[in-house]
Amino acid sequence: MFHNLCRVSLAFSVLALALVAGPMAGHAQSTTKGSSGLPLPRFVSLKAEKVNLRIGPSTDYAVSWRYMKSGLPVEIIREYENWRQIRDADGTEGWVNQTLLTGERTAVAAPWMRGNGDNVYVMMRRDSNSSSAVIAKLEPGVVLKLSECNGNWCRAETGGVSGWLSQNEIWGAYPGEAFK
Repeated sequence: MFHNLCRVSLAFSVLALALVAGPMAGHAQSTTKGSSGLPLPRFVSLKAEKVNLRIGPSTDYAVSWRYMKSGLPVEIIREYENWRQIRDADGTEGWVNQTLLTGERTAVAAPWMRGNGDNVYVMMRRDSNSSSAVIAKLEPGVVLKLSECNGNWCRAETGGVSGWLSQNEIWGAYPGEAFK
């Protein structure tokens, strides 16, 4: 789990989410356009400090989780009117209002490596190559602000340190995706 992330579970939320979400499991391979005209899937981040994740696209639906930290990366996988179905780095899915999201790109350092023991790090490097000097060792789960990705490496900042990470060691940018 993310630090500063509080999840409030309702007893029926897992079953209800499965009924609403349908067969959207796994990461999408192809890109389509949502009703907003923007590509699906796509990465964004949480704008608000507190965000309720709902089991359906309306405030009439129950809250299944509550995020307590802005800036966390999420993947929009579906759109319905003002609502976006999102997936977080842990694979949790649900619906949030679009006003609670921002296009600012963030990422999580290797969330799949959390819990693999001590001395497990993602290396932040001075330049975008594996022989470049290591300027920081990041624990899995650290949230990063992305400024660009070139398809293999992403320039990121966290805790006042800025450098490059291998794109395959973060969750928040697709393999081969490039942007500035």
